[in-house]
Amino acid sequence: MLRRAFAIGLGATVTAGGLALAALAGIATPASETSAAGAEPADFAFREIGGGTIELSAWRGRPVLVVNTASRCGFTRQYDDLQALYDRYRGKGLVVLGVPSNAFGQELRTAEAVREFCAVNFAIDFPMTDIVELRGPRTHPFYMWAAEQGVMPSWNFHKILVDGEGHIADAFPARVSPLAPDVIEAVERLLPPG
Repeated sequence: MLRRAFAIGLGATVTAGGLALAALAGIATPASETSAAGAEPADFAFREIGGGTIELSAWRGRPVLVVNTASRCGFTRQYDDLQALYDRYRGKGLVVLGVPSNAFGQELRTAEAVREFCAVNFAIDFPMTDIVELRGPRTHPFYMWAAEQGVMPSWNFHKILVDGEGHIADAFPARVSPLAPDVIEAVERLLPPG
């Protein structure tokens, strides 16, 4: 089991190298300028697909399944399973966060197009971010941090499960369904009993 530190819920503060400020703006500074590992406490945030900001600190104490998504991928059908997982466990505290990315060349051009695609084809109501970079000099700080923890998506629909204390609890590649027994077991371990 992966157990890596990730500071959430400590407030949005400007840290060494300005990582938290860059994260709040939804942009990443080049990796050569900022290291996510040295930025604690960092409060990772994303631009929300419909406007506004998604701050991971808002979900302190709750498990968050962060999934990089793409609208034109062979795994896009996993949106249905992600929604089913969210519906099943949201009452117990699970958050599913969809993070559209064109890192593998299979995302629509704009966040508005992604939002419409998800609403029309999958009736998604879990939180979704704006389109973000997973690789290269503009990598989002969350993914910079995850890579420094040894977790980096190699394809769309890679799932990173973060526990309520901000540790990476587990990660699952694209081929693993959100409703697979291993994912369910990992999620249930992080939820309160009952």
